[in-house]
Amino acid sequence: MIQLTFPKGFVWGTATSSYQIEGAFNEDGKGLSNWDVFTKKKGKIKNGEHGDIACDHYHKYKEDITLMRRLNIASYRFSISWPRVMPSGVGYVNEKGLDFYERLVDELLKQNIQPFVTLYHWDLPQSLEEKGGWLNRETAYHFADYTEVIVKRLGDRVKHWITLNEPWIVMFAGYIYGAHAPGKRKPFSAFKVAHNLLLAHGLSLSRIRNLSPKSKVGLTNALSPVYSYRLDKETKAVKRANALMNQLWLDPIYKGVYPEILRSEVESHNKGNLKDGDMELISKPSDFLGVNHYSRMIVKPFPIPLFRFLPILPKSPKAEFTTMGWEIYPEGFYDLLAWIQKEYKNPNVYITENGISLDDQLANGKVMDPTRIRYMKDYLLSVLRAIEGGANVKGYFVWSFLDNFEWQEGYAKKFGIVYVDRKDPNLQRTPKESARWYAKVCKDNGFQF
Repeated sequence: MIQLTFPKGFVWGTATSSYQIEGAFNEDGKGLSNWDVFTKKKGKIKNGEHGDIACDHYHKYKEDITLMRRLNIASYRFSISWPRVMPSGVGYVNEKGLDFYERLVDELLKQNIQPFVTLYHWDLPQSLEEKGGWLNRETAYHFADYTEVIVKRLGDRVKHWITLNEPWIVMFAGYIYGAHAPGKRKPFSAFKVAHNLLLAHGLSLSRIRNLSPKSKVGLTNALSPVYSYRLDKETKAVKRANALMNQLWLDPIYKGVYPEILRSEVESHNKGNLKDGDMELISKPSDFLGVNHYSRMIVKPFPIPLFRFLPILPKSPKAEFTTMGWEIYPEGFYDLLAWIQKEYKNPNVYITENGISLDDQLANGKVMDPTRIRYMKDYLLSVLRAIEGGANVKGYFVWSFLDNFEWQEGYAKKFGIVYVDRKDPNLQRTPKESARWYAKVCKDNGFQF
């Protein structure tokens, strides 16, 4: 075995999101989010589960942060619940909600953990949802106002800001497929949602720049390399899938234009919604790109409206899958990072999510998860290969810190490096074997392979 070492100053962290862990859905003046409402609709979530209590991080944050410190975690990426701070999404600011995040940030800094704050991780104030949500251009301007409220309170202590989490998933799962809140199926309005999300990023970035000029700002995207079922990477299906999943969210930021293959459709969906100056706002320089990555996508041509491709599973009998049904394919991580390096002039990158869902079991006070350790080793090896090839990867955040509410899957899918016992009324936390392994990685700035 050899010791693999990452560059000096490499950031090691873990990540969560507000709706998935906080709970306290109606405490201390918090307004309803679209997820509070969506999860109560019959048949939307497995077993009828919801995030009303989730991991009760709202009350247990000190305990959780202390555990992070014990595990040598140096940075924590978390998201702020917009309706906790601004119950109706606009106007009135709920001081108790702001106070919670101030206490959270102060506790992190007290424990020498650097906060990376995501301003939007899918929980939109329900009152804004009822006014059209991300189909309404005004939501982007309300998001900018919300950004200003947060940065004015926390900007003296938070130095890394992520505007949005995975706008591709917001568009696809929320407004095309309908599996996520708000559960709409409007494929021919999809690019209107995309544009309004990207506009929200641009407006938010400008507010942060004005209020906290020394802060670092970026956008986190769900990105996957795309391969052809025939191993020919130049097929129309591959180009289409890559444009929809990856370039749609990166070209406007790094090139100031929508991908050529999609441009006419973007304009068609955005009649009257795409304004002069929008692309200049969206493409204002950001400091880093957040990359959430789990698996690759293999596609073949298929006449589905909007998509024109069909994702398929690999044919290899050796292929392995997570409990989410996602292929374990670490080689794709290297391909993705090398493509970003080449296509977008090698931006600074943080891996803001990477991890695996498994059917973890608590036995005799322990959770043994060797498959997760192997997964992290293999994926981190691909990250290191990309770094050695010149990619500017600055940090890695494992998803997730806690077993949490996994959206439409409820609590069955376990991504955490810390087990949460849902049979225990106190939701006892137990670090898994992977957490102990990762603690050593964080301490040593690398691992043996």
